[in-house]
Amino acid sequence: MTRLARPMVLAGACALFAAPVAAQTNVSFMMDWAWQGPQAFALMARNEGCFAEGGVNITLDRGFGSGRVPVELATGTYQMGLGDLNPTIRFRAENPDSDIITTAILFAGSPLVAVVRADSGIETPADLEGRTLAAPDFDAGRQLFPVFGAAAGFDYGSVTWISVSPELREPMLVRGEADGITGFVTSSVPSLVALGISEDDLRVFYYTDYGAELVSTAVLTTRAFAEANPEAVATVTACMIRGVQLAEADPEGAIAALVAHEPLTDPEVELVRWRMTIEDMLRTDLAVGEGISTVDMDYLQRSIMAVETAYGLEHSLQAGELFDQSFLPPAEARMFLSE
Repeated sequence: MTRLARPMVLAGACALFAAPVAAQTNVSFMMDWAWQGPQAFALMARNEGCFAEGGVNITLDRGFGSGRVPVELATGTYQMGLGDLNPTIRFRAENPDSDIITTAILFAGSPLVAVVRADSGIETPADLEGRTLAAPDFDAGRQLFPVFGAAAGFDYGSVTWISVSPELREPMLVRGEADGITGFVTSSVPSLVALGISEDDLRVFYYTDYGAELVSTAVLTTRAFAEANPEAVATVTACMIRGVQLAEADPEGAIAALVAHEPLTDPEVELVRWRMTIEDMLRTDLAVGEGISTVDMDYLQRSIMAVETAYGLEHSLQAGELFDQSFLPPAEARMFLSE
């Protein structure tokens, strides 16, 4: 299918697929993290029947960090996924032959943070030098720590890392077994509060507050899969946007869908996570004014170059090569429902 023909597919996807589709394309989709509030939008889209009506039989699996998603896509274990875009930028820069692209940037605001205890003596990013931080290997906050360090101007190479599974990260900070942790603010801060530490007892360093130009959560696939299955990719892209629209308009409904999927979910904690995501990541000025996945391409190009610079890589990746906007629904179909 040519790029000129794709908008017709997208328009159909955005119309919520009024006519049943006989042929179903199987799509194995990897989320960026465990099932929490910020992931609930995908369940809302699935529950509404968006994927099925668009001809996609989707399997939604939990993730283990945004850095793992491009690896799984490149090996063919999954056809599509969700992840912070920056580890994918690094993966593509380090693997020039890889063809991973994004078809939608759902959350343009970056949630990446380093978190320490307020009584740790760490008052500025420079105080992280020589300290010990804990995070999973594939944690986006860990993978993008050099971008944070370069922007904030401290010796990020002096930090010692402890590799931990996702569920052990916050407890290590609580027990004093690490000086700090990295991750999404929406994951770490609510988890620490749930473990008994008040927000007043934490110091949170947002990477973007110190000059790091980073975007965030994106729908990912390979160009080979997209070109072979353009209708399916258009459907998944449109449905993920539809899910975000539904979850933003009805946060409590999103958490209800999450609880139905994961019965052990603490709805109060997950509602806090989702509301933080809406405020800090989703409702950017561009998204509110021009629709979800409207991104400043110059900013995205600077983000790419910041990642390449931090890892000593050649400046080669272009924003237009990474973000294929031809799979997006029209702007009017990407506006917030709550407006």
